[in-house]
Amino acid sequence: MTRKLRINGHSHLLPYPEEIPDFMQEKGIFWVDKDRKFMLQKDWSRPVTDSSFFLDEKLEWMARYHIDHAVVLNLSQLYGNGLRVEEMKQALRFQNDFNARIQHENPSKFTCGFVVHPGFVKGACWEMERCVETHGMQLLCLPTHYMDTIGTWRCIFDEENEPIFELANKYNLAVEIHPYDGEKFIKLENTSWRFHLIWMLAQCADAYHFLTLNGYQEKYPNMRTCFAHGGQLAQINLGRRIQGFDGRPDLFEGKHHPRKAVGHKNIFFDTLVHDTGGLQLLIKNHGSKQVLMGLDDPYPLGEMESTKQSSYPGKILDLAMEQNLITEVERDAIWQDNVIQWLCGDDETAKLKLINRILS
Repeated sequence: MTRKLRINGHSHLLPYPEEIPDFMQEKGIFWVDKDRKFMLQKDWSRPVTDSSFFLDEKLEWMARYHIDHAVVLNLSQLYGNGLRVEEMKQALRFQNDFNARIQHENPSKFTCGFVVHPGFVKGACWEMERCVETHGMQLLCLPTHYMDTIGTWRCIFDEENEPIFELANKYNLAVEIHPYDGEKFIKLENTSWRFHLIWMLAQCADAYHFLTLNGYQEKYPNMRTCFAHGGQLAQINLGRRIQGFDGRPDLFEGKHHPRKAVGHKNIFFDTLVHDTGGLQLLIKNHGSKQVLMGLDDPYPLGEMESTKQSSYPGKILDLAMEQNLITEVERDAIWQDNVIQWLCGDDETAKLKLINRILS
């Protein structure tokens, strides 16, 4: 392969309004208005801030910015927390079948993830089997936190969820950990976008805390986990966690030392930290090989084209190059090799298959 690919490891896609089943709106679960101006849930709405939320416009946007391929995550609004069991199953199945269809119809452009609800472990495993065996999907999307069957909020890396990780290990899956729903269990007024700007990053740090304390990066060697938004607060918090572990060993009996996970080959972070200082710390902590491109398009907190922010897709890596924080080889690997490593692991056949799918 002569040229380096540009693969976006963190992207989102909305169904067109007519693609969303009627029950989703009737039950207040999720829908998009006919004018494509808002995404909605019961007592919630959010503006559609860019036309590239939708497929045809997304493909045009990718072509404009020379993005060869995108990893499409599930929509955060469809984690299913707080829904009745049957409604949750239907909503998640709709999301997974939609993503599967997008991947099957546009194999050179998209690798799509599927989502399960960890509050129902057996059902989650059945859905994992269906998505892998029937749809050929290789990316499991999980929330940092979820509501269990008695209404308690838990971290995704609770030991009760080990059957999910065992199955991810069996299937050689990539796993994406993404935050959402913080306002439902953090008892603060939802003002000034605090849950997106601050608490989402804390949710990622909390999930990373428990992944590494439980040593899942070693226990499940075929499962590769990527944390959204650079796992940003996990980076600045590393020293405090190490000191806490060493200073109060009585609180961590049977747990793994935080140092053991630093730079581990099965733990990845995307680049979406918004400044080169954050990117520099991320790379200093874990090495550039554990970092992959993530644009979080087309959300306004993603790396989108913006005159106000003087931003465009790929800007942070260009700035890092200008400031000599990364080499050209490292930049190209963040765009291509590291994303492929996360998706495929050490399966060289799978890597070749993915590259051929993109180039076709």
